[in-house]
Amino acid sequence: MKKILSLLSIVLVLFFAGCEDRSELTAPSTTVNTGTADFSSFASIGNSITAGYQSGSLYNSAQMYAFGNLIAKQVGATYAYPNYSDPGTPGRIEIVNITATGLVTRTNTTAGTPTNTTYPKPYNNLGVPGALLYDVVNATSSANSAQALASGGLSTNPLFDLILRGQGSMYKQAQLQAAKVITLWIGNNDVLGYATSGGTSPAAPTSSLTFGGLYSQMADSIASIGAKVVVGNIPDVTTIPFFTTVGGQLLLAGTTRVWGVGSNGDTLLMSLTQNLLTLKATAELYTATGAPSGKGFARSLPLSSSVILDSAEIMVAKNATDAFNGYISTIASAKGWGLVDINAIFKTFEYNPPAGKTGVTIDGIKFSAQFVLGNLFSLDGVHPSNQGHAIVANEFIKVINSKWSASIPLINVATIPGGLPFAKSIQRSNIGIPLFPKGAFDNLLF
Repeated sequence: MKKILSLLSIVLVLFFAGCEDRSELTAPSTTVNTGTADFSSFASIGNSITAGYQSGSLYNSAQMYAFGNLIAKQVGATYAYPNYSDPGTPGRIEIVNITATGLVTRTNTTAGTPTNTTYPKPYNNLGVPGALLYDVVNATSSANSAQALASGGLSTNPLFDLILRGQGSMYKQAQLQAAKVITLWIGNNDVLGYATSGGTSPAAPTSSLTFGGLYSQMADSIASIGAKVVVGNIPDVTTIPFFTTVGGQLLLAGTTRVWGVGSNGDTLLMSLTQNLLTLKATAELYTATGAPSGKGFARSLPLSSSVILDSAEIMVAKNATDAFNGYISTIASAKGWGLVDINAIFKTFEYNPPAGKTGVTIDGIKFSAQFVLGNLFSLDGVHPSNQGHAIVANEFIKVINSKWSASIPLINVATIPGGLPFAKSIQRSNIGIPLFPKGAFDNLLF
């Protein structure tokens, strides 16, 4: 009976999360008191989360629920963004079915198309998936982004060109539109790329001194615009489903250790309570049909270092995050900006039932960092779902209300659809570890 009820809850969550939303986001019918925050020109600067990127892709039915757009709707502000028709940029992760071994997904290689490239002004949403802190002031195209410069031009990100359109950097375009309110959430990628690669990224996290210098320079530039600015800090990346799902499920099944290649290159028997397996590990643990591959369960078949964030690498990521957040807090305070403590907020959604941590109930819905069932994250395990964006939007609104004597109404999160993309109808069975095809995360941007 417990298994039947568990399966029913999964199917119900996925059904409601995947329902197509047929309503339009509309501004409140009454005039909203925005205090001294003037939303007549509102811009958002950031990376993939700001852009509304979900489930490994940038697509319109997710972009419309980006937290900046949700804030704009609450105050009746104009908010243009670089619409990308569904299914979006290639690589969107979609649910195929639920099998006896897990949630089966696919990566959709079909692409949508950009639909408003001729918008006559800079977009209000200037978030660029893949952007680093350096890029806010310096990148004007894919050719001079941090990614391109670090690779000698061998690796470029075309979304810089799609979003910036040759009109200057994110900072410059916020200046061109004389933004009076700006949300600024940047710096995640300066540590996240290292972590999601299992510590094998060509670059370690940005050094803390470099980060502090770049953030200070960026803050000086943005302060020159004269806008009211609300910044978000960086969450502990090791608490998101991308890192906690696979090891957590193995522990529940009674597996406490796996063989893997550590950061020093040695093959080790690694504790799942001290080391993290990324979602990429599913492609090594299981075959395409969902059968165990044997990898990780014999010394001769270790899991790759790239799918493991070992205990030493976890500390590197955590130390970088703490240092970055220290700079963000200090600089935001010095500039008189509002600060949304995303790091502390996301920790309240930690999913660790043995420790009594199962998330938070908001507007009648339980949210946690549990993969899929937690409602907070999209299928890539990194980016918030539609409802996750509504939660983030509310946290920004709370700071705006407090900082600038506004009374912007909060969003009823229950009115926002979950938005998990489906490839086809779900086949009902029980669920274990979510299965991802090999290469599903190869082109994931953050």
